[in-house]
Amino acid sequence: MGVYSCRQQPQSIKAISGKQLLIHEELPASETVEAFVRPYREHLNSVLDSALAYAPHPITRTDGTLNSSEGNLLADIVMQEANPIVEARTGRKIDFVMLNHGGIRSLISQGEVTARTAYEVMPFENVIVILAMKGQAVRDLVDYLVSSGEPHPLSGMQVRIGRDRELKSFLIQGAPFDEDKTYYVATSDYLAKGGDYMDFFKSRDTLIDTGYYLRNAMIDHFKRVDTLRASVDDRFIQIN
Repeated sequence: MGVYSCRQQPQSIKAISGKQLLIHEELPASETVEAFVRPYREHLNSVLDSALAYAPHPITRTDGTLNSSEGNLLADIVMQEANPIVEARTGRKIDFVMLNHGGIRSLISQGEVTARTAYEVMPFENVIVILAMKGQAVRDLVDYLVSSGEPHPLSGMQVRIGRDRELKSFLIQGAPFDEDKTYYVATSDYLAKGGDYMDFFKSRDTLIDTGYYLRNAMIDHFKRVDTLRASVDDRFIQIN
């Protein structure tokens, strides 16, 4: 009796060929795919475009020299929205907030403010973190702020420089800086790793990852208030 097998011997691949397919707006849409995606897109747009608050005037990152209305608003939002989380976990409050000017990617236009606004202003997946920083690290932070001359978002801190851009004074929560104190500083996880050349953030004792996205803090604030209040003020100024 003979035994037969239908298993074929594997063949070696002689060559692989392919071609590049460009994806662009002129390609015809697939009706099947479009029908599947449409209800999800419409629901997402309705959520993103629902009015949450109102901006009585444009809020921008360019309307001030050393601080801006938009930077001030964002830093204040982090202070207000993240403080309850920090207090619940540590029993302490945030001393001050510092973000980066370059992280603000869009203005807040006059009129209705929506969740989409937050995505446009803060498109990155940045999370709020809390750093415990000693006096020297805080001094390095202020030196960086003064030397950069950029309106980096601040809250809880006031910095004054002279005509020649020398540091005159800085206060934290309205009190003189204490070299021997450890301060709780809120920033983004990107900056905490030294992003934007902010290496002073690496000199820390404690890091608390709140798991709270900057963008979500904005959305929560928009829901909490009726009208956005933001202006250029004296938190970082040049004096005679």
